[in-house]
Amino acid sequence: MNKLESPFRLRFLGAAGTVTGSRYLVTNDKENILIDCGLFQGAKELRLKDWDRFPLDPAKIQSLILTHAHIDHSGYIPRLIKEGFRGKIFCTEATRDLCEILLLDTGYLQEEEAEWINKHHFSKHHPALPLFTRDEAVEAMQYFVVKDFHAEFQVSENVKASFRYAGHILGASSLVLTAGDVKIGFSGDLGRPVDYLLYPAEAMQNVDYLVLESTYGDRIHSSDDPLADLESLINEAVDKKGVILIPAFAVGRAQSIMYQLSILKKQGRIKDIPMYLNSPMAQSITKLYKDYKSLHRLSDQQCEEMSNVVKFIKTADESKQLNERKDPMLIISASGMATGGRIVHHLKAFVSNPSTTVVLTGFQAWGTRGRLLQDGTKEIKIHGSMIPVNASIRMLSNTSAHADSIEILDWLEQSHLNPKRVFLTHGESESANALKTMITEKFKWDCSVPIQNQEFLIGN
Repeated sequence: MNKLESPFRLRFLGAAGTVTGSRYLVTNDKENILIDCGLFQGAKELRLKDWDRFPLDPAKIQSLILTHAHIDHSGYIPRLIKEGFRGKIFCTEATRDLCEILLLDTGYLQEEEAEWINKHHFSKHHPALPLFTRDEAVEAMQYFVVKDFHAEFQVSENVKASFRYAGHILGASSLVLTAGDVKIGFSGDLGRPVDYLLYPAEAMQNVDYLVLESTYGDRIHSSDDPLADLESLINEAVDKKGVILIPAFAVGRAQSIMYQLSILKKQGRIKDIPMYLNSPMAQSITKLYKDYKSLHRLSDQQCEEMSNVVKFIKTADESKQLNERKDPMLIISASGMATGGRIVHHLKAFVSNPSTTVVLTGFQAWGTRGRLLQDGTKEIKIHGSMIPVNASIRMLSNTSAHADSIEILDWLEQSHLNPKRVFLTHGESESANALKTMITEKFKWDCSVPIQNQEFLIGN
């Protein structure tokens, strides 16, 4: 590496004070490396940030490194390319394959939503436009470059990087970035040490600085058995002759719920009702588990049982027909926070019925329909109408794909770190500040909770 003419800086372009929009810029006077490039999701004021001018000319970004495929980490990529980015996008192989599914689907949904808004005149913009299209997502895939876990690779003239297994979802990684003579660790989203599908996150190597997620920094996950909870709520709902709606993230959460259902059905612990997976994206992702056997715990037979426990709903007409059914049934559908996707149409059809049970299975960001349901709202807005909420709202405990505060502390301890500074991101302010207090007390490390666009000098 050449002698640096100027030190590197770390700038937080997203996921600062919120769990969405992960974007971190490592920069000096000549090099700009972006780590993650996610969409802002949740409350309207966050979603509007996706339409803001990017803080840096995308054409000046040499490379993008992607920790994993979730849309809050990858979903802005087609837009970045549309605005001029032409560098390489480095990620693991499974992340690349997941992004091909997620980004194309997101582009399609963006187009579909813009068309629907224009048809019903719900926007002050004429015409309403998609953030990016499916074709633009297809174009974005040509910039992806696959790298193996643990293999160090050159990112730019003075920057190298390597991936480490992080659990969370297929292909998810933590990242070690060597910028000049400084090592910066990015935790990415850390999975659980005990998970039905995935292995525990690998320890982080010693780094000078650490960017650490704090999604559940103020919480400890329940120790309840999720299988027993799922068994109980399904049987209760069937006794009420009601519909069970499970909003689930298409990547990871849907597959975990399906696997648990397959166990319960195999053991005869739940009553026999029709069960459906109504998410084309989740269906495509489920098939990937057979291609990446080394990244998860399931055998071929368990993958088969996970897929066969539900009927795949493929067409929009089939989806609409579910809303006409009156008998007990279970529907898993995206999105996990009920911000979009087919689950919204099912909520519109069933959430006002007292016999319906809505099962929330993961983190619900502030401003989302899922969060409103979790907080006990009496009505939700869907397609311009206020829909009364009479359904039973249940939280399925201990199903998160994110490490909680104690699990994060354990991961830090196992990593034998001694960083100069830790930056807590990807968490709402209460979570990040709670984790800051715990880390400071336990390890005596210097911790910061960055705000949007804040920049820090990174150097020895």
